[in-house]
Amino acid sequence: MKTVPLPLQIHKTLILLAALTSAAPAENWPNFRGPSRQGVSTEERVFPLRWNLTGGIAWKQDIPGESWSSPIVWNGRIFLTTATDGGASCRVLCLDRDTGAVLWNREVFRQQTLRKEGRNSYATPTPVTDGERVLAVFGDGSFAALDFQGEVQWINRDYPFYSQHGLGSSPVLWEDLIIMSYDGSSDGDDRAVGWQTPWDKSFVVALDKHTGKERWRTPRGLSRIGHVVPNIWIGPDGRTQLISGAGDVVQGMDASTGELIWTSTNAGEGVVPSIVIGDALAYAASGWGGRQSIKAFRLGKTGDLGESNIAWEQEKNMPHIPSYLHLPPHLFTIDEGGIAMCLKASDGEILWRERIGGNHSASPVSAAGHIYFTSDEGETTVVRAAPEFQIVARNPIGEKVQASLALSGGSIFLRSETRLLRIDGVAE
Repeated sequence: MKTVPLPLQIHKTLILLAALTSAAPAENWPNFRGPSRQGVSTEERVFPLRWNLTGGIAWKQDIPGESWSSPIVWNGRIFLTTATDGGASCRVLCLDRDTGAVLWNREVFRQQTLRKEGRNSYATPTPVTDGERVLAVFGDGSFAALDFQGEVQWINRDYPFYSQHGLGSSPVLWEDLIIMSYDGSSDGDDRAVGWQTPWDKSFVVALDKHTGKERWRTPRGLSRIGHVVPNIWIGPDGRTQLISGAGDVVQGMDASTGELIWTSTNAGEGVVPSIVIGDALAYAASGWGGRQSIKAFRLGKTGDLGESNIAWEQEKNMPHIPSYLHLPPHLFTIDEGGIAMCLKASDGEILWRERIGGNHSASPVSAAGHIYFTSDEGETTVVRAAPEFQIVARNPIGEKVQASLALSGGSIFLRSETRLLRIDGVAE
């Protein structure tokens, strides 16, 4: 078959578009679920849609130990945590973005390996970075801060943590504070306390990112086990709130001082999906034993609100583990059994509900009009971010995956049970 050359002007235009795309600045992915903590990339690039173990993968790097923290990316470096020696050795790693080479692998401290669920790990919290330091939290509740050369700057072990599930949340970095939720349970004779029976020992704490010293600590009041990563919302009055959830509650705190501004009821323990925010609504999930539903809470009110600020709730296929994607005017979800949904973010109406397949722990991410759902079995299903359901590609790698994807510089970074992969995709 004879190849027909492109007209000169079209050929020049395509070259120019390719050059502009490659020159577009890369967006850093500095914490769990990216810069907005909502799993959405705003890069003006084409991200990979198709790959497999024999094509589209730029490099693979073995990672020692066991950890389900997600990778984070800052310019030319990738950071992630792991726990080796049966979970006792807590480590932070730095990899070269271009080659995957391990630049350093630092043990920051050793921890006692307490009880956890089988799907959890002793290094599940995803680290955060501000471009100068990397801040990590491990299974026993201890913090560590390192510089980009891998030198430990400070350690804080003032908040020993126990939970029947293990530690599953991740820290949030806001201005000069690193903020972490401690929603555990009792390690006393009655292990149901804090887990199946509400207690008043859970709290949220903020440390100075420079020194590791406590800046504020806020008790939740009565609540139960949770693993929810908080999010940041700026109200119409300009006040910055930390929107945080746990078993039985969703709450708003002043991010600067920790003052509890409002609390709402959200019955159920063991809740995992992170808080997602859009259009003055906070989207949250219920926990086990509660009314199983996706809920939208109206923001902007104060006090003990009960359920009065619930704008809507949807009881079909509520995710217990994966977080949501808010892509206005839609909300996209996937449950652990692989059923994905597109809802109207304003009222919860289901626009489509389809079975993707597989089991799902990782939270979905989105870039350039596509959504990436990665299953525990290691298959990433790409669908259109649209009110009509359309699968674009299925990309298996044949390895166990529970960590969420990171997106940066037009590449996808995927952590499997034993490796980190940089995915650049195959030519369309």
